[in-house]
Amino acid sequence: MDALIVASSYAQFPIASAIHLFKYRLIADLHIPFGKLLTSALQKTELPLPDIIVSVPLHKRRLRWRGFNQSALLGQYLANNLLPQDIILFDENILIRNRYTLPQMGITDYSSRKQNIAGAFSLSPNADVKNKTILLVDDVATTGWTLFECARILKKGGAKEVFAIVIARQETKS
Repeated sequence: MDALIVASSYAQFPIASAIHLFKYRLIADLHIPFGKLLTSALQKTELPLPDIIVSVPLHKRRLRWRGFNQSALLGQYLANNLLPQDIILFDENILIRNRYTLPQMGITDYSSRKQNIAGAFSLSPNADVKNKTILLVDDVATTGWTLFECARILKKGGAKEVFAIVIARQETKS
C-alpha cells in the first residue's frame, strides 16, 4: 500500500457510534455523511486521482446478513462525487473474498489479525488493474492487515499504485 488516508479519529465523537450504527445496526444511509467525510479528506491530499475505486469485499455470508457492503457504498459515493466524475470508475468486483473470516474487530492480537486475513482475497479473473492507480476503500483500519492484504493482491495483479482511504483508524491496545 502506497498511502493510507484517514478521514477522522475513531475516538472523535460521534464517529465510533456512527460506524457501529452503520455496520451493526444496518443503517446504510450513513454512507452519505461518511462519504462526504471521505471526499473532503481525499480532496485535501495531493494524491493523484485514481483510475479505479475498489472496495474491500465482504464474504457472501456476511453480505447476506448485513444486506449491503458498507465499503462498496462508500466507494460508489466517492466515484459519484469526486471530480471529474467521468474518468473515475468504481468496481466492487475486482477483489473477491475467498473465504469467511472472523470479524477483525473481535481479534485483539496483531499477529492473529494478520493470520485471520492472510489469503482471504484474490483478484477477479476479469480484473484489469495493470498500470492503474487504485483507491481502496474500507470503513475502519486498526492494524491495517485487511488493507495490506488487499493492496498486496492488487499490486501482484499489476496495479501501479494502491492508496487506501478509511473513515477512521482505531488504535489497538496491544
